[in-house]
Amino acid sequence: MSAQEHPLGISFEFFPPNTDAGREKLMRNRDLLAERNPRFFSVTYGAGGSTQNRTIATVNAVRESGITTAPHLSCIGSEKAQLRDLLTDYKAQGINSLVALRGDLPSGMGGIGELRYANELVEFIRQETGDHFEIAVAAYPESHPQAPSFEADLQNFARKMNAGANLAITQYFFTADAYFHFVERARQLGVEAPIIPGIMPITNYSKLARFSDACGAEIPRWIRKQLEAYGDDSASISAFGEEVISRLAQRLLDGGAPGLHFYTLNQAEPTLKIVDNLAGH
Repeated sequence: MSAQEHPLGISFEFFPPNTDAGREKLMRNRDLLAERNPRFFSVTYGAGGSTQNRTIATVNAVRESGITTAPHLSCIGSEKAQLRDLLTDYKAQGINSLVALRGDLPSGMGGIGELRYANELVEFIRQETGDHFEIAVAAYPESHPQAPSFEADLQNFARKMNAGANLAITQYFFTADAYFHFVERARQLGVEAPIIPGIMPITNYSKLARFSDACGAEIPRWIRKQLEAYGDDSASISAFGEEVISRLAQRLLDGGAPGLHFYTLNQAEPTLKIVDNLAGH
């Protein structure tokens, strides 16, 4: 099954590097990933604009590949005037896709800004720019870690979509049924837009465990136990991770997922192995 056969195809996320070596490495990996004809790249954005300038520079560098590149835009800690200027700059630069997020409140930051939630940010973007931008928002199949309940989180998600989002990208997960259940419930609430599963390659257990604990992504016990058993054997961890994530991604596509969004962590090889396993299925 070729990724290009899916209506939304595949997409890849990067973060803004903070060193010259990191920037050079990202450009090499961008070129490798661009060969797979992704629908878009996305570039993350630090809360409260902490990496805003690096985000813009990275977006412009990534766009040189000729692939549509969507900057992340978060509203926490940002004022409307600041967001308005940023949207104006993006329009002037020919950027037409965004990932709109609430963002997390960094420690030590004062006010949360004029917009408190992602649905308010989506509404603001639509008010300011009409239909210029294709807007993606986040979805949490296993519920946002700060949500009071799964039902409340579903309602929040529906609000974001109804505010004018075109598609959703999920937090990564390792249980396909969590995604299918979330999509089914969202459809019951009238959400018809594509909900694209987020995919996290497994290459390092300690980093994965730390990420997952912070963002509320459940690592199934059998995966945890196998990764723990490999200890520092990075080759075995990578091989096991490739197999597990390739099977997950294939099941998602076979079950009707409209594409796959890979959290690359600025690495190309682990993601390419999974994509190529799917292409040869």
